Amino acid sequence: MPFTALISDLHLSAARPEINRSFFSFLHGPACEADALYILGDLFDYWPGDDDLSDPLNAQVAAGLRALGDAGVTVFLMHGNRDFLLSRRFSHATGSTLIADPTVTELYGTTTLLMHGDTLCTDDTRYQAFRRRSRSRPWQWLFLAQPLWLRRAELERVRGVSEVQKKVKPAYIMDVAPAAVEQAFRESGATRLIHGHTHRPSRHVHQVDGRERERWVLSDWYVRGQYLRVDAHGCTPVDLS
Repeated sequence: MPFTALISDLHLSAARPEINRSFFSFLHGPACEADALYILGDLFDYWPGDDDLSDPLNAQVAAGLRALGDAGVTVFLMHGNRDFLLSRRFSHATGSTLIADPTVTELYGTTTLLMHGDTLCTDDTRYQAFRRRSRSRPWQWLFLAQPLWLRRAELERVRGVSEVQKKVKPAYIMDVAPAAVEQAFRESGATRLIHGHTHRPSRHVHQVDGRERERWVLSDWYVRGQYLRVDAHGCTPVDLS
């Protein structure tokens, strides 16, 4: 049966070789059988700019995605909060299509809203302020004008600060806000929402304006790999061995 695979929050890094191996096994296995692969953000642990494609791991990832596309699988890529600087050069190297966050698409007859998920965490006002600033063209122009080694060091620093903050932030701040989810459903007209970011994989049912909507949260790949299989019968999380 035709299906589409969706993944997010892999956080690929040279420091986590076991997850990298899982990713390449996925590309050579289940992903090859899909109609399309959607990567909904945070493919990498961080991305300092497309001039980092010469890094051995990054080049290997790009080649793997390119081979998947050459095999007939359409690859779509969405920015996450860690790799929002992925741009045209990476898209060209991988043969993937960069899509907006949010994106509405039809998946086997169901109107589906795709998001990374960080914009739904509206209670985290400090992060939302940083997100708005870092997505602006002036900020990105100034950041990308710095040497690659300095950008890497800065992103490592920011990542470290983020990890410390996660330990002290209340749990509800790092999860989606119900009001934001309802607004996303209303604005998109979708009956299904699929997103990542929160690292809390599950299926949720929402009642919005008297209609039942479903929300699927994708798994992170910190412990093991998982993808969401979507076909004409619905959605099924599939663990990778």
